[in-house]
Amino acid sequence: MASLRCRRDPCGVICLILTYFSVFYADYVVIQYVLIPAYADSVWGTLHGSFFNLILLLLLACHSKAVFSDPGMVPLPETALDFSDLRSQSSRMSERGCEGWTVCSRCETYRPPRAHHCRVCQRCIRRMDHHCPWINNCVGELNQKYFIQFLFYTGIASLYSMVLVVWAWVWRIRNERDGEADKEGEETPSKHLIVAHYIILLVESVLFGVFVMVIFYDQLVSIITDETPIEQMKNRLMIKDRSASSSSLSSSSSQQPPHHLPHGTRKPKMALLREVFGRGVCLG
Repeated sequence: MASLRCRRDPCGVICLILTYFSVFYADYVVIQYVLIPAYADSVWGTLHGSFFNLILLLLLACHSKAVFSDPGMVPLPETALDFSDLRSQSSRMSERGCEGWTVCSRCETYRPPRAHHCRVCQRCIRRMDHHCPWINNCVGELNQKYFIQFLFYTGIASLYSMVLVVWAWVWRIRNERDGEADKEGEETPSKHLIVAHYIILLVESVLFGVFVMVIFYDQLVSIITDETPIEQMKNRLMIKDRSASSSSLSSSSSQQPPHHLPHGTRKPKMALLREVFGRGVCLG
């Protein structure tokens, strides 16, 4: 199933390659140009290197789970079914005891409440959040936990690499000011290369750090409010339609409460978080 997604979405393949390249490049620069020169004779170099690589290992583990895990695809029927009568009479759904279930016109199958069709995966996904090219997969009911963990570890790795690079840069400037430039003729060619690596890693860390922080915040908000981005957009459109229609009606009808989501009353925030992350603490 993952191989089919890779063939269907070239953009997802490019994003996957860029993700792994960025991770391994950050590890290379931190080890080769930050830790080894600054902590060559200190145990701190081993500690920083081990901790940084542990974060990257957890990051890659969560990313792999988000890529290859089933996001919650609705199974397709073994035989083609005729849904023409159900499309014309939506009340039939409640008569069958499947309130909230709908029929996907593309998959030609029943789908549970809060399931939506993904144009890239060409399947209906339960509690679909969005299709993310960085994991070349949908973020849905079954893999949202791994996706959020991937965002968390990416943010930690970005912040940690920025701190290490800035500290190594300051350390190098202090050494040059203290007169430790006896090998200036030998170090001049490599000095520009080191500075270039520092700048590239800083830019990469800032861009990825800010990017994942914004998505991480949006993911937590969608979980706590129990509304996926697709549902939020639909609710906004419904509210606009209701406000537009209410403006042409009497003042009494315009004071009706706004439309809420059809999937039931709000649950406690901790209960919503447990539905995604589980009861125990899981790092990977």
